Amino acid sequence: MIRGLLGGLAALMLVAAGVFWWQGRAETAFEAPVLPVADAPEEEPEDLPSADAEGLMGAAPPEATAMGRETRRFNLVDKDRDNRISRTEMLSQRAKAFRKLDQDGNNLLTFEEWAFATVDKFKTADADANLFLTREEFATTRPKDKPKPKCSCK
Repeated sequence: MIRGLLGGLAALMLVAAGVFWWQGRAETAFEAPVLPVADAPEEEPEDLPSADAEGLMGAAPPEATAMGRETRRFNLVDKDRDNRISRTEMLSQRAKAFRKLDQDGNNLLTFEEWAFATVDKFKTADADANLFLTREEFATTRPKDKPKPKCSCK
């Protein structure tokens, strides 16, 4: 009980000291020192060069077009610029990924072609080519540990 009372009293004294210090700083006037001015003769400024601009007109600034995010996205898909998106245009974005998966180029995607990464991993791990993985062979398929990013704290 006494500790709490003494702690509160000490905190109050610290706050009061801070208030008095702050008030003392506020009363001090900060004025810029007045420097003596040298008695130098004032010179007439030179006339600025001027161009005869009567009757001349500069180029008009370019017009800013307001293109929002959705408009840009629409324009990326609308390849023929007819302001309509056909089914072919919509699906064309996926064609490159499909062609990458279609290994034999027959426009038919088999299960093996779809799962090519897993099939390749199985073939690589199956060292004795018996179409089965032992525990040791399966251990080689373990994902590689990604290096931890370096700390950028300073």
